[in-house]
Amino acid sequence: MLCLLGVMLSLPAFSQVYPVKAIRLIVPFTPGSASDILARTVAEKLTKVLGQGVYVENRPGAGGVIGTGLVAKAEPDGHTLLVVSAGHVVNPFLYGNLPYDTLKDFAGVIPLASLPSVLAVSETLGVKSVKELIAYAKAKPGSLNYSSAGIGSASHVNAEKFIAATAIDAVHVPLKGANDMVSETMSGRTQFGFIPIIAALPMVKAGRLPALAVSSKARSGALPDVSTIAEAGVPGAEFNFWIGLLAPAKTPRDIVTKLNSEIGKILQAPEVRERLSLLGAEPMPLTPVQFDAFMREEHNSLGRIIKPAPPP
Repeated sequence: MLCLLGVMLSLPAFSQVYPVKAIRLIVPFTPGSASDILARTVAEKLTKVLGQGVYVENRPGAGGVIGTGLVAKAEPDGHTLLVVSAGHVVNPFLYGNLPYDTLKDFAGVIPLASLPSVLAVSETLGVKSVKELIAYAKAKPGSLNYSSAGIGSASHVNAEKFIAATAIDAVHVPLKGANDMVSETMSGRTQFGFIPIIAALPMVKAGRLPALAVSSKARSGALPDVSTIAEAGVPGAEFNFWIGLLAPAKTPRDIVTKLNSEIGKILQAPEVRERLSLLGAEPMPLTPVQFDAFMREEHNSLGRIIKPAPPP
């Protein structure tokens, strides 16, 4: 009976003292990205809350696959976590043989933020609304170029949803990043694109980059006078670039719940909300169960739009 009592008492012991060592936040993207900035913002605050160091480790490469694969194989003890973006649920359709299962190998902890994009057009195009853009594209099929921050990026997926919802024909021009999207759209070399608000905002406010709609279901606090894509007449084309925190799939639920609670409080802190607003980021509060369900739905819905990668 003493042995049994000892076993019973030891079962919750690990989670009660969690964390017992430093926590690594693996960011599978380069320093300075939105994912990296959010990770560092949370890490700084979480270190103080948990009493252990929380460190950001950048492991970029292959659209996030390298860093993600590292966490999939990590010990599920809550000390190695993964910061992902919306591309996490897109990668299975872009890469033929991932070294992990996107849904089964991870547990959702909490979304860190939602970062809507803005449908911006070149001034040279002369269109003033989403309706006019669609009419122009249908009158001249294949004549419009749309930019993205790369194949499989949120801006690419967003544009593909818009094209599918409107049945227009446009040519994809993948670029190196959001700043390139701004310059190429302003120059008229590409005619439109769904540009992350943080990148487009200065030129939109300066009146040099016409903004027709935001990609989110609700209006953005950064551009409150710009209608949503649904308000502009294209329901079903909404898409938010989101960033979230995952853990290896078998991480104890009490650890996942604790992280969700503590990080949720951090994200609600006034100074953090102010920092997020500078990125054009919006709160996205979800429980771990809700976050898992959200990722499954994103995976399923985007899979109907994105052409699967050919077998290796």
